[in-house]
Amino acid sequence: MRIIFAGTPEFAASALAALLGKHQIVAVLTQPDRPAGRGMQLIASPVKQLALQHDIPVLQPSSLKAESVQQELAALSADVMVVAAYGLILPQAVLQIPRYGCLNIHASLLPRWRGAAPIQRAIQAGDTETGITIMQMDEGLDTGDMLLRRVCPIAANETAQSLHDKLAVIGAASIVEALELLPQGKLATQRQDGELACYAAKLLKPEAQMDWGLSAQQLQRTIRAFNPFPVCHTRLGELTIKLWQAELADGTGEPGTVLALDKRGITVACGQNALLLTMLQRPGGKAQPAAQFLQAVPINIGDRLC
Repeated sequence: MRIIFAGTPEFAASALAALLGKHQIVAVLTQPDRPAGRGMQLIASPVKQLALQHDIPVLQPSSLKAESVQQELAALSADVMVVAAYGLILPQAVLQIPRYGCLNIHASLLPRWRGAAPIQRAIQAGDTETGITIMQMDEGLDTGDMLLRRVCPIAANETAQSLHDKLAVIGAASIVEALELLPQGKLATQRQDGELACYAAKLLKPEAQMDWGLSAQQLQRTIRAFNPFPVCHTRLGELTIKLWQAELADGTGEPGTVLALDKRGITVACGQNALLLTMLQRPGGKAQPAAQFLQAVPINIGDRLC
């Protein structure tokens, strides 16, 4: 099949890699290069880097609304467009260009967790499973008919990074399977039940500030969900401390109070129960186990984190 592939991050690059050699990728759509790193140099997206390695034409429009862009896409005579974490809205005119329309690789079991951050919100909410949905795109936000769903359990210690990596593999396999079935007419469409939908809002840095008045369970889930971005943090006096890993612990006290210190970690009272902070990072340092962290940062029992 002739495919236009639209995607930007590593999640999308995994799917593109799986399609190479199986189908003809006539073009890749990806976000414009962004400044990154200390030098703020322009960096190509993982999808663009992979496309260039395989001599695939790359298009990087800032919008798909321009008629000239739509004409360029139509001229490619694609059978289908595969979309994975692309980052731009596809107008109705674009959705209608390919013969089979546009298929999206979505990282949740729709209709649960429509929106920008389905992986993180599933962990934060305490879901025990998530998955991949291959969806026929329409003009709504992840509202199109479902074509194929594959389940992935969420482990008790799952982070957004580890779950992302699992779903990237499942997503790549799922789109390969879907494209094999599509021309045979073997993909049964299923409407979404909008009443079951949840909105996975984009992650905002202010959300990563620890609210020690919440339960230990809620905070532990958020630490896992926000690893590796935006990373939960707390303050000890003027010092900002990033929290990468934590475990549930026994203990009671005023929320934010340090209850115990040992080689396993720092036990902090929460609104309900306590958290054992096991992997932390000080400004200018690297994430490190609590035992090493405590050698560089003096913390005492009774100190208050906020």
